[in-house]
Amino acid sequence: MQTFDQLPAVTPSDLVASHARIVPGRTAIVCGTTRLTWREFDQRITQVANGLLALGLGHGEKVGLLMSNSAEMVEILFGINRAGCVMVPLSLLAPAEALARMIDDAGARALFVSGSAVPLIESALADLDQLGDRVFIVDPIGTQGRDHVAWRNSQSTTRTRVRLSLGDESVIVYSSGTTGVPKGIVHTQYNRGQLTLAIAVEFRFTTGSVALVTTPLYANGTWLMLLPALLVRAPLVIMSKFDPGTMLELIATEGVTHTLMVPPQYTAVLAHPSLPSTDLSSLQLLASVGSTMRAEVKRAIMTAIAPRLIELYGLTEGIATILQTEDVLTKAESVGTAAFGGEIRIIDDQGGELPAGEIGEIVGYGSGLMKGYHNRPEATADAVWLADDGRTFLKTGDIGKLDEDGYLYILDRKKDMILTGAMNVYPRDIEEVVATHPDVADVTVIGIPDPKWDEVPMALVVLRAGTTPNAEALRGWINERVGKHQRVARVVFRDGFPRNALGKVLKKELRAEYGG
Repeated sequence: MQTFDQLPAVTPSDLVASHARIVPGRTAIVCGTTRLTWREFDQRITQVANGLLALGLGHGEKVGLLMSNSAEMVEILFGINRAGCVMVPLSLLAPAEALARMIDDAGARALFVSGSAVPLIESALADLDQLGDRVFIVDPIGTQGRDHVAWRNSQSTTRTRVRLSLGDESVIVYSSGTTGVPKGIVHTQYNRGQLTLAIAVEFRFTTGSVALVTTPLYANGTWLMLLPALLVRAPLVIMSKFDPGTMLELIATEGVTHTLMVPPQYTAVLAHPSLPSTDLSSLQLLASVGSTMRAEVKRAIMTAIAPRLIELYGLTEGIATILQTEDVLTKAESVGTAAFGGEIRIIDDQGGELPAGEIGEIVGYGSGLMKGYHNRPEATADAVWLADDGRTFLKTGDIGKLDEDGYLYILDRKKDMILTGAMNVYPRDIEEVVATHPDVADVTVIGIPDPKWDEVPMALVVLRAGTTPNAEALRGWINERVGKHQRVARVVFRDGFPRNALGKVLKKELRAEYGG
């Protein structure tokens, strides 16, 4: 007897196909001079999928992307999805050796590369035998690989049906890292579906929305704009590269309602001379990810750009908190409450649950929680905290506390905590003090070796333009305002900090640079 498929997945590429049937002539994608309707977007996705299937790449096969933002990157992402393959987006910030390790670890059998990114990976391609001739270049420079557009245009526009279930893998997102093998975080069709629905509700997306992508499409946080826009058939305006002036112009000309940025981007927009004269009346929601911002910055954003600002804390592994607009100023130091029906708890080093106000490791649960780490069962097991009711929580490696209202406060990464003598020092506490100095534009604090105390804090500082550097004077100012165990041993001035795609400072690299 015939029965219905059990747990069928409605994938992002299915959403595009639906919109192509219902509103074929409406705008789907805007990127630079490229404007695609839902029909055109759907056709390109089908051609990519058919091309992959013709290469023998089907259900569960891994396909890598090393690409900058473009309309082609979006069509390839969802063409991979439509073919039943697994997307493996790779960071343009990673060195060639790390990229090669990720491709090899994922077992990727095809790779799409932006022409401008070829130099990043060229030296490693010769050792990646599993790719064969399945390296496709978008906007080719030279003769490496196959021309993606020519290959795509040679494929059939007749859709081939591939059956997918909720438990099938959708994407592997690799954690940042410059040594060893970064961990591949596996999300299923179910995980992505839950994220899509939850964000669409939390961000209040409608069919009248217009989403602006300002961050790299290979970064997991960018999908917080991408997926809900697809769900409600909202046009997706993609910046190939972030520029504050261009962003302001796009908001005005495209009627952007929703966008997501990281704190350094907000700072750049606030400082741009076109801000006061730009029509931003269409904006309905601003989202911030990456790191928390100081209250005065939030207030400036809500006054000068748009009144509805929300902040998110989350891990690619699939847990999140949201600080809603009504709490952004009253709970300014918090990252909000558990999002999408999830739960946040705090545990001690022995795995015991801690009450409100106590400091410990943050663990979280939610419907978007990853399947696990790709080919890393031990790492997956190490990341699990088992609650009394048998529910599996993710150990985040972040240190924080909950207040009596259930709002989460992040103190630091567990690995970034400084142990000076027998005292735990949280760099964030010192950073909050240093940031109040009028000459300081940005600051991060790391631990460096010390023969007496094992570790001591060091402040790395970016000064505001026009100020006079005086490291000892600033060190004295800081040490007058922090606890004795928090006093910084050194102040070093820098032009900037290494950051990941979503603006987080890579303290691991700084510790390596300064001997920590």
